[in-house]
Amino acid sequence: MGRTRTYHWEDPAILADAAGGMAGIDFLREVRAGRLPAPPIGRTVDFTLDEVEPGRAVFSMTPGEEHYNPIGSVHGGVFATLLDSAAGCAVQSTLPEGMAYTSLDLTVKFLRRITADTGTVRAIGTLVSGGRRTALAQAQLLDASDRLLAHATSSCLIFPVPRPQG
Repeated sequence: MGRTRTYHWEDPAILADAAGGMAGIDFLREVRAGRLPAPPIGRTVDFTLDEVEPGRAVFSMTPGEEHYNPIGSVHGGVFATLLDSAAGCAVQSTLPEGMAYTSLDLTVKFLRRITADTGTVRAIGTLVSGGRRTALAQAQLLDASDRLLAHATSSCLIFPVPRPQG
């Protein structure tokens, strides 16, 4: 018997337009408060931004079978997406208005198997080192008992948001 999952998302241009017009921490707080829409990837994977402060971002999700790989556990790409979001948003939370970031790399270490029985997991991203052109962040994926499930490091490129021509 087949299973289905339906979800919706808002126009991603709304977020992209808003991101360049405010400091990173303010932008993330607006998303968290629901005054800006959640990004489409959050709807697709079904994770949420739970906490944000300068240099720190926390995301959570409850894994389900829709996240499974062919061998019956959560696909590593789901781990990586959650860790990348937490690490990247930890960097974003420190950026001034008019600046943006993009991930240059992501190194993930998978430490434990995750299934639907694991329950809610949290990805806690923290800034390790921030500079004018690059930043380094890390993220840990924890279960409800604070057991480490995965760890990631990410280098991010920091750049000015392109201004509209006109």
